Amino acid sequence: MTTSSSQADALADELIRLGFDREPIGASLHGIPGYDALIGDPSAAADETTRRQAVDIAARADAVDPGAVDASGAITLAVVSQQARAMVDRIDSKSAEYTITDLFVAPASGLLTLLPMTALPTGQHASDYLTRLRALPGYLAEYANRHREGVAAGRVPVAHLVQSAIAHLDRHLGASAENDALRRPQPPADAAETFAAERDRVLDEVVRPAFAEYRAVLADEIAPHGRADDKPGLTWLPDGDELYARLSRVHTTTDRSADELHQTGLDLIDGLFEQFAEIGSRVFATTDVQEIYSRLREDPALRWSSEEEMVSAARTAIERAEAEAPKWFGRVPSHSCKVEPVPPAEAPGAPMAYYMPPSLDGQRAGTYFTNTYQPGERYKHISEATAYHEAVPGHHFQLTIAGELDNLPLLRRLADVNSYVEGWGLYCERLADEMGLYSGDVARLGMLALDATRAGRLVVDTGLHAKGWSRQQAIDFMVENVPMPRLEIVNEVDRYIAYPGQALSYMVGRLEIQRVRAAAEKALGSRFDIRVFHDLVIGSGPLPLTVLDQVVTEWVTR
Repeated sequence: MTTSSSQADALADELIRLGFDREPIGASLHGIPGYDALIGDPSAAADETTRRQAVDIAARADAVDPGAVDASGAITLAVVSQQARAMVDRIDSKSAEYTITDLFVAPASGLLTLLPMTALPTGQHASDYLTRLRALPGYLAEYANRHREGVAAGRVPVAHLVQSAIAHLDRHLGASAENDALRRPQPPADAAETFAAERDRVLDEVVRPAFAEYRAVLADEIAPHGRADDKPGLTWLPDGDELYARLSRVHTTTDRSADELHQTGLDLIDGLFEQFAEIGSRVFATTDVQEIYSRLREDPALRWSSEEEMVSAARTAIERAEAEAPKWFGRVPSHSCKVEPVPPAEAPGAPMAYYMPPSLDGQRAGTYFTNTYQPGERYKHISEATAYHEAVPGHHFQLTIAGELDNLPLLRRLADVNSYVEGWGLYCERLADEMGLYSGDVARLGMLALDATRAGRLVVDTGLHAKGWSRQQAIDFMVENVPMPRLEIVNEVDRYIAYPGQALSYMVGRLEIQRVRAAAEKALGSRFDIRVFHDLVIGSGPLPLTVLDQVVTEWVTR
């Protein structure tokens, strides 16, 4: 390795340490040692210090001569530059001030979602977990200060999302001791007795009062200033259009404008109608798209009867995909994907499904969580496409394999590139059809329904945050154009409001992966090997979309 390539790896290591210092829980979930007792500092002063360091790292990465590094070093430099600038954009978005919701991206809900996933394989891990719990009052108090700063600056949250956060805290505080999610991590047997006693004391005397105090701040000081549902988007905040442009850039790794993304979504929805009509004619004997949508929403046979049925169906779909995958991938993950229901306390405000990648230390396997809350209101036909996106060959393949790329610096294995990760997941929903994984036309209609959802996200996210749409306007658009249950649509819209820009990443990323694949197929003709292509795309770690294009183009040239 050249000196410059070593310099590229050193910059990558410096940047990921900076990120872990800012969010130590993320390091713990990845199984990275040295962070398990830490909780992070969400203060504005800490953010400013982190921002200066990220700007400096980006400048040093840009100063390295790309011609002096090998191919992997050049990719590393490009990832460092993009990730450092994304960190700056996240800080400059001031999201800590106004992000209050029951979704895991907010302070309290994030703690209640992520801390229970912490593994405690040793007595030291158990001790560190207690140290982290003891630090929660200061962490929540600092977030309360950030919310107050947001109110003073006019950067206020959405009122009904604040109420959802309060309701989540009420569920937690009202739960019995044995149902406290923070009791879930378990130490080894030889440390269990002393750990349990001290953990329960800390939860009762330190943690629960801190959550109660944070709840009081939300209810008494923040909620009265919340935005109404007719002004839920960032465009209604001071400098809101700039805030949204930053977050759009973070989540898409592009500079595409809100108008362009909005129109792309509208065009995609129009193009899906013909596909709905074709498959719907076989399933429902009609080509009327609105009638097909109604049948998908209203047919009781397409709804689940129990939580157990939902989990069993997800496991069956994933097992089918794992059996077929070697024909389409040269490399597969080292372990199968676990399937679990979303924990009950988080389920009402959680997405319909999500994936938690494995820890690098092997203490936690990759896990697909399916939301079994109110199963009779959730639809069967989308379950297979969702499993292929979140688990196999989607996030489980991409994120697990990335974690196993021991030859790459840690940043390359764990880079937070939403458009790549979610684009791959959405690409895999269509890839599953090529692989013959769908059980029939009903499941293919589910694939189209999720396509429509992601196209709708481009329209609604930009509509809310750039064009001033109301919450009801966003819900109405989705109801008219996406054949999803109203329960899911309302949760989805609230998610877009709470997490600006993230919803853009799915379709932007998929369209780019499809584009570079089509270009490679055209250039290589009969020499194109789908297994090699897939191994290339997920064998370099998460990549910004411009870097992915370079990697594939260079492979085609070689």
